[in-house]
Amino acid sequence: MRISKSFYLSIFIFTALLSISIIGFSTHIRNLFVHELDKKALVIKSTVVLGNNTGEIPLIDIDQMKIASISMGFNYATVFDSMLNKYQKVDHLDLGTYLGSNPLDALRDDIKFHNTLILEISDTYAINRQVINFIREVEKSKRVIIAFFGTGKNLPQFDLVKSPIIWCKQYSPEGAMYVAQAIFGGVEVSNTLEESYSDVYTAGLGTPIKKIRLGYAIAPDHNGINTSNLQYIDTIALEAIRQKATPSAVVMVVKDGQVVYNKAFGTHTYGGSVTDIDDIYDLASVTKIAATTLEVMRLTEMGKIHLDSTLKTYIGRTRGLDKANITLREVMLHQAGFVPFIPFYKKIEALDCSLDSSSVFTTKVAGHYYLRKDYFEHVMWPQMLNSPLLTRGKYVYSDLSMYFMKEVVENVSGEKLDQYVFDQFHKPLGMKTAGFNPTNRFSTNQIVPTEDDLVFRKTLLQGYVHDQGAAMVGGVAGHAGLFASSNDLAILFQMLLNKGTYGGKQYFKPKTVDLFTSQQSAVSRRGLGFDRTDSDTSKAYPSKWASPKTYGHTGYTGTCVWVDPQYNLVYIFLSNRINPQVSGKLLELNIRSRIQDIIYEAIKNQN
Repeated sequence: MRISKSFYLSIFIFTALLSISIIGFSTHIRNLFVHELDKKALVIKSTVVLGNNTGEIPLIDIDQMKIASISMGFNYATVFDSMLNKYQKVDHLDLGTYLGSNPLDALRDDIKFHNTLILEISDTYAINRQVINFIREVEKSKRVIIAFFGTGKNLPQFDLVKSPIIWCKQYSPEGAMYVAQAIFGGVEVSNTLEESYSDVYTAGLGTPIKKIRLGYAIAPDHNGINTSNLQYIDTIALEAIRQKATPSAVVMVVKDGQVVYNKAFGTHTYGGSVTDIDDIYDLASVTKIAATTLEVMRLTEMGKIHLDSTLKTYIGRTRGLDKANITLREVMLHQAGFVPFIPFYKKIEALDCSLDSSSVFTTKVAGHYYLRKDYFEHVMWPQMLNSPLLTRGKYVYSDLSMYFMKEVVENVSGEKLDQYVFDQFHKPLGMKTAGFNPTNRFSTNQIVPTEDDLVFRKTLLQGYVHDQGAAMVGGVAGHAGLFASSNDLAILFQMLLNKGTYGGKQYFKPKTVDLFTSQQSAVSRRGLGFDRTDSDTSKAYPSKWASPKTYGHTGYTGTCVWVDPQYNLVYIFLSNRINPQVSGKLLELNIRSRIQDIIYEAIKNQN
């Protein structure tokens, strides 16, 4: 068949036009990227902290604060408040919604239980004497921070106000996001006034503030990572959804203390509600390092427990048994010789459980499923105490290790494990969702379901821990039971990456973090409580690019957290891969490690 010259000409023209289109599209994307960077640069350059003589900004002891943000004609209040709530729960009040001749009087009544106020004001708002008098009155008894946006024409109105002001010339969503972060120390601010606006606000005035918490990117940049490469995470996560490896997933990447990627995929259940980045997941064995190990670290640092002391020192019931002389170090390294797990639920008899709670059946396992109150003490604990020791000195991963460590930390601290970790870490860090038995505090709409349990509890598990043994002790165990969102985990593990410091407070000494997270075993890759990267590079665990310093943990429900100090990186993956029933596809497709590989490649290709 003879092909005409016109055909070849058409192909040439089509190819040329296609190339022009592609080049044009790439140029458009590049221009958008540059435009976003320009907007970010303007915001950074035009933000100044004023009147911060007593160091109110950034906020430090946020767990002691009852915070309200008050919008005074501020158009970007939704963006601003959303960012504030990344750090701490903030109640939002809008002055424009108050009716009557003097809305400030009604506002006074509504802030009576708040001790910290954040006022959102733009230069388009009429700052009259009433407003200034209101500020001067409330700042006598409450901490007040003024977030001011726009030109400096109204700055002199605040001459008599003693509260600190964060002023951003850019009255924009980007400005709102940036100032909200500055209040909590998510960004560093070092600018001063370029000119004088009054006798109080003079040229050169401005107090620098340091970055002390997570920051959230207000525009993509090249700060140590090629963020455009992170789009390939989407491809892998969507593959997991499409292949039914999991109905949902949330992925977060933190580089240099900055959240550069945080996306949700899929639905809570197949065909269910759409996943949100703030959804709460059953962390499974991530509990070991996000709860129990933290307590062991704290008590070790305080000198209240010693890693080379034996179980009989802290648990009286081990005396006279073969577990008496096992050291805490062996337990934390999974070298105590414990059996991997005990299927406790298979031993339950009809008289052990009830559909309703009562003075006898007090331990809630799931909705309409209660165990008798002494079941752990009389049945489960004796099974563990008398279980065989078969592999002492060898590495055998065992959930029993953290059952025993829970008993140790509770006996020494005198507090229940869930309350101790909440008071000492989760609450002061600003972790708003982390905790055990989340249905006590949150709507089930925010909690992602795990397995539709057809064997043991015979119900869809939503807010009740998946692990059977943890459920049988009321949802609070050393090895499982913790629930949290990706943002909460980012806060916690950024603290560890910071060598124990976060939000202006020190939670651990650097040497304590180094001790527990570094390799401590001669027979495995393990740290104390923490899993680590495998020295056998052929295993590519947890990623083929992870540095030897990497530490973290995985969870049976399809979760993982990995920290790589060499790259100043935190990677979080949450999923419910066991919904509706247990599936191995997430592992078969190697989803978590492949996403982690993409992150490292984005770092290596940053230029």
